[in-house]
Amino acid sequence: MANSLSIKGIEAGYGSVRVLHDVSISVHDGESVVLLGSNGNGKSTLIKCVTGIVHPSAGEITLESDGVKIDLVGKSPEDIVGLGIAMVPEGRRLFPALTVEENLLLGAFRKDARAKIDENLEFVFGTFPRLKERRGQSAGSLSGGEQQMVAVARALMSDPKILLIDEPSVGLAPILVSQMIAKIKELKERKNLTILMAEQNFNQAIKIADRGYVIVHGEIAFEGATAEDLSNNEMIKEYYLGA
Repeated sequence: MANSLSIKGIEAGYGSVRVLHDVSISVHDGESVVLLGSNGNGKSTLIKCVTGIVHPSAGEITLESDGVKIDLVGKSPEDIVGLGIAMVPEGRRLFPALTVEENLLLGAFRKDARAKIDENLEFVFGTFPRLKERRGQSAGSLSGGEQQMVAVARALMSDPKILLIDEPSVGLAPILVSQMIAKIKELKERKNLTILMAEQNFNQAIKIADRGYVIVHGEIAFEGATAEDLSNNEMIKEYYLGA
C-alpha cells in the first residue's frame, strides 16, 4: 500500500499577503520528512494547504495511494481526511470540555476508520497508557504533554495512511518533546506511516528525519537528501545549532 505526496510550485497566503512562493517538496512512501524553519516562515501554511484548510493560488498537491494519483487542490478537509491523510495541528486544538475518549472518537469519523474504532482505540490506549487512565477526564484538565498525546492519538483514530504533524514541540518542556518525538518514531515504524512533520526544533526533528527541507521566508532554501545532509549544512549550523 504505497502512499506518497508530491507538492509542486505552491503559491499561497492569506488575502493579499503571500506566504509561500513556488514551494516544491515530496514525501515518499514510508518516509519521515521534516520541514524545518523558524516561526513565520510558512511551515504551517504548507501543512494547511495539504489538508485543504488553505487553498493555494497556484501549484499542485498530489496524493498517490496504491498507484492512483489524486489531485488534492480544491478538495475539502473532510474529503482529504477521507483519503487517509490526518493532521496533528499546532497547539493540539482539542475540545477541552469533552473527555479524552470523546476527543479520540471524534477522530474516527471517516468511513474506513469507523469499522476499526475498537481496534484503533485499543492501539492508542496501548501506545499511550496515560490516556487510558484519563479516558473519562476532560481534555482541558490534562497537562500539556498529555494533551499532545490526545492530539496524536486522535489523528491515529482516523486510521491514516499519511500523518502530518505541525510543531509537536510547541509549549512542551524539553524532556516531553524528546519523549513525544521518540513516540512518533515508534508509531511510524509500528504503523508503517508516511510522515511529514513541520518543526523548528532541529535537534529533535533530526531524530526522526529520513531527510528534509529548510523553508525560509516562504521558499525552500535547502533540501537534504539524508538526515546527515541536514546536520552538515552550513545554514542549519549557523541558524539552528549556533555554530
